[in-house]
Amino acid sequence: MRAVLTRVTSASVTVGGQVIGQIGKGFLVLLGVHTTDTAAEADYIADRICGLRIFEDDAGKMNVGPADAGAEMLIVSQFTLYADTRSRRPGFTAAARPDTAIPLYEQVIARCRERGFHVETGQFGADMAVASVNDGPVTIILETPPKEA
Repeated sequence: MRAVLTRVTSASVTVGGQVIGQIGKGFLVLLGVHTTDTAAEADYIADRICGLRIFEDDAGKMNVGPADAGAEMLIVSQFTLYADTRSRRPGFTAAARPDTAIPLYEQVIARCRERGFHVETGQFGADMAVASVNDGPVTIILETPPKEA
């Protein structure tokens, strides 16, 4: 599983001209699911998202976690995070199909909500317009550890 996490002052996702998800201060998370991902990877990435200390403390150091910062989350599925770009036309065979990806995407959302976060979402498979105001800017890439052969 792969997540591109951006610290934002605000973010929203629009489908068909209507805002379907919107947050203030927090994390915009673009989430990609790999064909080999399981519930264990979903739990792992949710734990990393919920515990990442990238908000500034009183000394200006990134040392405050999202719970203590009062952060919200906007989590948007993005299969293109698993693009194979060896040619000029990307391939997406490493991205999980919807029957696998949707339950794992929803599991990440559920785990974040269980930890007390207000989580908004995109619409899986929809053509979405995502807007954000990056804070910092701070953008972190998270990945689950590779599986052993």
